[in-house]
Amino acid sequence: MPDPLNWIGIYSILLALNIYQFCPRIITVNNPSHLTRGYSIAVISAVILSTTAIFIRYLTQTYAIPALVLAFWRAGFVVLTLLAVLGVFRPALLKVEKRHLAYLLAYGFLLAVFNSLWTLSVVLNGAAVATVLVYCSAAFTALLGWWLLKERLDWVKGLVIVVTLTGCALVSNALDITAWEANFPGILTGVLAGLGYALYSLMGRSASQRGLSPWTTLTYIFVFAALFLLGFNLFFGGFIPGAAIYPADLLWLGDAWLGWAVLFLLAAGPTVAGFGLYLVSLSYLPSSVANLIVTLEPAFTAVIAYFLLGERLTPVQLLGSLLILGGVAFLRLYEGRLAEKLPDHISAANLTLDVESKVS
Repeated sequence: MPDPLNWIGIYSILLALNIYQFCPRIITVNNPSHLTRGYSIAVISAVILSTTAIFIRYLTQTYAIPALVLAFWRAGFVVLTLLAVLGVFRPALLKVEKRHLAYLLAYGFLLAVFNSLWTLSVVLNGAAVATVLVYCSAAFTALLGWWLLKERLDWVKGLVIVVTLTGCALVSNALDITAWEANFPGILTGVLAGLGYALYSLMGRSASQRGLSPWTTLTYIFVFAALFLLGFNLFFGGFIPGAAIYPADLLWLGDAWLGWAVLFLLAAGPTVAGFGLYLVSLSYLPSSVANLIVTLEPAFTAVIAYFLLGERLTPVQLLGSLLILGGVAFLRLYEGRLAEKLPDHISAANLTLDVESKVS
């Protein structure tokens, strides 16, 4: 992997540019130059988001840091970054009414569980496969929305469910009996991570109805997630795979300052800068377009993992990846068409839901 110090410099610049979004500005949506800028920002956002699994894989391979210890410090550094940025530029976003705390606590617990599964999946499956498997959440979200929220399950969603689950089976090699014997924990963790992401996305659907800013929601759920992950490591180390066995394991990196820098980069880069630039792109582009561009995340992850980590997808896994990405893209195009027919206040609510589902 290239020198992490170079990545730190690049991400520092992107994080500084991201802070720009907190400053007032006037945007003319139909201006072609603004559309070009919006496309560029959305692509950069997708590239940054795609490095999440890359950095997790690098840290676990280089330093052998336990997955849940990594997840805890990632959440902690996200909180420190958000508190610093919002505290200086938008302190009002740090305030929340007491009536929302129980919801945010439950949301944070779900985020802690999902990030635990997601990090374990990267360790067991590799960056590229783990990222693709998370996108199976589109099928799980449609099914759970129909079952729990009584949402409509039409032929388009039914087709997407079949296509994405087929792709999930191909990517995870679930059709190969020997793969189950060789990597059963990896297959199970990858699928559960996709299911966890679906539950996480559904949980976020009520945030906009509560009038919560995406940044406020993001800050508080990561605060609670960090606390839950700390508890997972301190009290369940002997029961949860990837958790700290001893309290001292929380300081696994010790004096490896470069490792700590990369870990901070993981938090401030993909989680904060990637999410923030996605929000900026929504100021220039329709949400349906921005969502389609961000769907390129697994493709970027696969390319980066190929060159930096030497990971290779088999032809069958590539076919499965195309099925998953095609299904997700088709669903987002379809939902974008439906959103154009809805009243403005409903479309705005759906926009907030799309924003919150990008954070992982």
